[in-house]
Amino acid sequence: MLAMRAIAALAMGAAMMFESWAFIMPHQDPTDTLILVNKYNRAPAVPITLVKPDIPPTREALSENIYMQPKAAAALEELFAGAKADGLTLLATSGFRSYSTQKAIFERKLETMSEKAANASVAKPGYSEHQTGLAMDVEGLSSLGIGLVDDFGETPEGKWLAENCHEYGFIIRYPKGKTDITGYIYEPWHVRYVGKEAAAEIAALDVTLEEYILMVRGDRVKFLEGENADESAE
Repeated sequence: MLAMRAIAALAMGAAMMFESWAFIMPHQDPTDTLILVNKYNRAPAVPITLVKPDIPPTREALSENIYMQPKAAAALEELFAGAKADGLTLLATSGFRSYSTQKAIFERKLETMSEKAANASVAKPGYSEHQTGLAMDVEGLSSLGIGLVDDFGETPEGKWLAENCHEYGFIIRYPKGKTDITGYIYEPWHVRYVGKEAAAEIAALDVTLEEYILMVRGDRVKFLEGENADESAE
């Protein structure tokens, strides 16, 4: 595991160097558990291996919507089993989405809200984490029927998820108060697989995936430092 003091120091330096999180990660490997997909980084348009985790869906009609990459699916099964051991039932709502599925979801949002509001709550097609097969939207049995809303974070399942998901390799991808960095509203239901080591570090540092990537990807930091130096010289 990386030394927390060194990471925190790098985080402070990164925060001082950059005024925006709109950086591009070139040539990303779709199987990399730390792949960064957000408003500025597209999901690689290549086929990925998907499997259906052995977990309960929110309702049977959604049972074909919960596919993930194998490593993420296995970890999610462990996550659900951990919640069950603590007397809670998690349910899976939405895993992998194709470009066309994401396009349809985004267009439906545009029918009920402004483009600005839609952009803050749903990714445009091609820029959704769900296209990586590493993300899952979940609900809880105690709040079944309320849908994917902020209130999930205050349910027993939502609280358990926030406190324990890192032990299984997951993070709450869009935490409260971080919209200026992630670009999206608070989503306590959206978990993202990053692996146990990274998840533990992200939880300990209380940072977003964007911040973490900037901390640990030294080659990316050096590249951006060079960009800044070039701009200063002009």
